[in-house]
Amino acid sequence: MDHLNRSLGLLQSLVIYRRPGRQRALRRLYGEFIRPGDLVFDIGAHLGDRSSAFAALGAQVVALEPQPQLLRWLRRLTRRQPCIVCLPLAVGRAPGEAELALSLRNPTVASLDSRWREQLRSTTAGFRHVRWEDSITVTVTTLDELIEQYGRPSFCKIDVEGFEVEVLAGLSQPLPALSFEFVNGTLEQALQCLQELERLGRYQFNVIAGEQRRFIRPSWQDPEALRQWLDAGADGIASGDIYARLVT
Repeated sequence: MDHLNRSLGLLQSLVIYRRPGRQRALRRLYGEFIRPGDLVFDIGAHLGDRSSAFAALGAQVVALEPQPQLLRWLRRLTRRQPCIVCLPLAVGRAPGEAELALSLRNPTVASLDSRWREQLRSTTAGFRHVRWEDSITVTVTTLDELIEQYGRPSFCKIDVEGFEVEVLAGLSQPLPALSFEFVNGTLEQALQCLQELERLGRYQFNVIAGEQRRFIRPSWQDPEALRQWLDAGADGIASGDIYARLVT
């Protein structure tokens, strides 16, 4: 049964993230942030749909995926893009090891944060039937360590299922642009991410709902506007990504 659940979960991810036409929309979105020769970090790369888009824009990509099954597929799907380096690592506030909880039927929600998992199961209908029935020990690095080894990225995508605050806590310098996931039901974590970014520099923000590829705001917002939006419930959006760009 576990093997069947793993196979179904992988198939679901392939259908969602590797469907025809998706790459074109991703390149349009990220073309605003990435130029040929740029370095990009993909933290929580999953099956590498965004890593492939970054590479197609001419970037050098460091893609991190701690789930062994997904890492094998990530390497297979990006094997013709030698500018993508795939690493079997998670990211947090300090280097070490941690327990990654796995959902066999839903590999996109593997998480290092037990409080996030329990909170979503009690607050969000879409998570009430999700089961994390397995776990593995993974090696954890930090954004600072990655920067020391590879350089400062022009863009960093962070999608780590409730661990976004921990990822940003391991960063001691501002990045030109980045994105991090938010989920309604745990919006206080998005607010904490905002605090981490304010510690680093002056940013402007915009939001993409779900898997859409366009910003919901016609113009970029200051931190207080984003904070008010999150405090008011994020327009009821179930999940999405918050984009931040450094004001120079």
